[in-house]
Amino acid sequence: MLVPQPPKYEPACWSPIEAARFLRYCHDHDDPLTDLFEVIIGTGLRKGEALALHWDDITLDDQVAFIRYTLSNINNTTPVLTAPKTKSSRAWIGLSDRVVTALRHQRLRQPGDGLVFHRRDGRPLRPEYVLRHFHQLADAAGLPRIRVHDLRHFAATTMLSSRVPLAVISRAMRHSTLSTTTEVYGHLLRHVAHDAVDVIAHALNEADVA
Repeated sequence: MLVPQPPKYEPACWSPIEAARFLRYCHDHDDPLTDLFEVIIGTGLRKGEALALHWDDITLDDQVAFIRYTLSNINNTTPVLTAPKTKSSRAWIGLSDRVVTALRHQRLRQPGDGLVFHRRDGRPLRPEYVLRHFHQLADAAGLPRIRVHDLRHFAATTMLSSRVPLAVISRAMRHSTLSTTTEVYGHLLRHVAHDAVDVIAHALNEADVA
């Protein structure tokens, strides 16, 4: 008798309406982490990557940033900068106008040349504090609790639902392989299969009337 396989993990995500509602709440209350969440939602960065961003790695005029570090907790107590998750994670990413606006605002909020997001004394924000604060904001905005990492999934699923090519999404998310993207988001790729067979049907229909 075959043992049933456990279902693959399907990322929890907010809808675009819920994400916009969350950001609007943050802006309305001038929350100090508003720009951090704008960057994570708008780029799909991992939480540690966003917390490890340095101004030296960002060119606002060109709307690009280089992901060089991630912030990790050693023994769940000491935040340290380490290399990103995979070799492919260390790469350039594009920045939308909205993300650039958030970064410019953050620079006014916390001037300096080191970390983009930091505590008053310049030390990194603690990842557990960011998660706790994120949950508090989600509760206050009347939204379901998700993980900060699920904001990365929101970015990917939003691109998928807009039919951005899978290879482009894989590159934007900096996955090590295209199969990684397919494995994580395969349950959302039904439209790709339909698009593929529709192309065949269209070609045959066009040939019939030629």
